[in-house]
Amino acid sequence: MNYPTVRQISECFIKPQYASQDSKLPYYLTPWDLAMLSAQYIQKGLLFAKPPEAKHDEDFMADLLEGLKESLSLALVHFYPLAGRLATVKSENPASYWVFVDCDNSPGAKLIYAALDMTINDILSPVDVPLVVQSFFDHHKAVNHDGHTLSLLSIQVTELLDGVFIGCSMNHAIGDGTSYWNFFNMWSEIFQKKRGDSVNAISRPPVLERWFPPGHGPIINLPFTHHDQFICRFESPKLRERMFHFTSESMAKLKAKANAECNTTKISSFQALSAFVWRAITRVRGLPPDQTTSCRLATNCRPRLNPPLSQEYFGNSIGLTKGIATAGELLEHDLGWAAWQVHEAVVSFTHKTVESWLDSWLESPEIYQLEKTFDPFSVMMGSSPRFNKYGNEFGMGKALALRSGYAHKFSGKVTSYPGPEGGGSIDLEVCLPPDTMSALESDKDFMEAASTTTYLSSQLDTILLNE
Repeated sequence: MNYPTVRQISECFIKPQYASQDSKLPYYLTPWDLAMLSAQYIQKGLLFAKPPEAKHDEDFMADLLEGLKESLSLALVHFYPLAGRLATVKSENPASYWVFVDCDNSPGAKLIYAALDMTINDILSPVDVPLVVQSFFDHHKAVNHDGHTLSLLSIQVTELLDGVFIGCSMNHAIGDGTSYWNFFNMWSEIFQKKRGDSVNAISRPPVLERWFPPGHGPIINLPFTHHDQFICRFESPKLRERMFHFTSESMAKLKAKANAECNTTKISSFQALSAFVWRAITRVRGLPPDQTTSCRLATNCRPRLNPPLSQEYFGNSIGLTKGIATAGELLEHDLGWAAWQVHEAVVSFTHKTVESWLDSWLESPEIYQLEKTFDPFSVMMGSSPRFNKYGNEFGMGKALALRSGYAHKFSGKVTSYPGPEGGGSIDLEVCLPPDTMSALESDKDFMEAASTTTYLSSQLDTILLNE
């Protein structure tokens, strides 16, 4: 399908409103951060309906952009690493490559204003997420190491005919999903507070003090002399990307079913959902019974460390845990069995797990490569429905939907969002090859639990009636 082209109207760079003394010092990267140098930027965004008064206000977009710039400048006082650039000190004998963030010598974060002659309905009503959504984000296909020359944070504000999409691309070597949404939440909070009064008063200031394993840091030298030795640019295969909605009732049923089949109460709603998706995708892939498959979950290390890290710790603090089975085992057993494999993987991810990974990494530093990290027989559950994603309003009320960019898309990638209506509902963004997606859409068990987003449909009907 041919879509209109997103037109870039303007761009500028935003610096913190004032520079703290700490922001003039190198911002060190930890093993978790450095491991991300070949991964892609985090790209998530929110779609808003223009408020009714925007129809009669010629200055609506100009005022919105001015407010976004002002509040971003204040937010960057707290999150100053996002206004920096990566820098490297290297030597050849011995091989040494030290990457850090230079927060002082940088033009700042980028803010783009763009426009697209499409409506909210054009974006949300198709069965598949339209490819044009990828154009709502800057730094398309960039890897985190590109942050030497690209901004570490880029905000793109795309004006639709009846809506506004705010897309944020953040360098994944600077922070993970927890850090990303804390920034987004605090930026919105500053905007909502009418900005000027809030520079010294945000509810969840980031903890910027770096955490390193005992006896290591703050300088960690990688055993390389050139970035070509560890950078690999991942290209997504041909995929269909579709949103599936799980109501709070559907989630409760999956949780109850999984626990009943295991005679336990320990399996969480999300563990049950992850297992349900794992079994469904494995089923429609038609894998040989002896093919090993896994359900992988990005896991927050902060509460698992001893002592724990603050949830406001800014940076990366994530690991990967997984339930493993052969395709035959997974499909011969019931949902409860699969959910228990996921549950056990989560429960066994402890301080010792994190410590072991860090010790191994420090002994032999490894930069994640997407094509090596993920395999075509597994499912990867990314992001989290626990993040406060719909709490970001920017003066336009609650967002209608969440969408993501090109980054980190491969067969079996499943990104989880809270459902727009709350109450424990969840939206899943599922990426699969076209034939596999068609098979999933024909899978009765899966489609009976998943639904089209009836909540969104009602919101769209209201928007269209107001036009």
